[in-house]
Amino acid sequence: MIEDFMPLPTPETAPYWEAAKEGVLRIQRCGSCGRHYFYPRPFCRYCASSDVGWVVVSGRARLVSYVINRRPMPGFEGVSPVIALVELDEGPRMMTNVVGVEPTPENLPLDLRLRVAFEERGGTVLPVFQPEEGHA
Repeated sequence: MIEDFMPLPTPETAPYWEAAKEGVLRIQRCGSCGRHYFYPRPFCRYCASSDVGWVVVSGRARLVSYVINRRPMPGFEGVSPVIALVELDEGPRMMTNVVGVEPTPENLPLDLRLRVAFEERGGTVLPVFQPEEGHA
């Protein structure tokens, strides 16, 4: 069931998914203005330049917002119920799950420092985030 909801790589997103399989977080960076951005696209979202490339980023982030989903869809019972918006240290924000922490508001203060981890789900490897050491 979970396989039915996994993303399908496109030519624009393939480098992102290939990196995730390797346990690496890779996003795009503009060669003209120097800014990182996410989601993948063939032009910079800030200056519209087509001089863009893929770079490995630190995988460090902070928790911006989240919801604890107490009623998962059938087939998703084993997935972290913490659906989050994180801001990478390089600037872009991404939707993800927070793992490795009890899903309670007390354990998920805003600005919590996180680091990337990778989980296989339905044949796809997804970047997820967990609290940095000493914050769990």
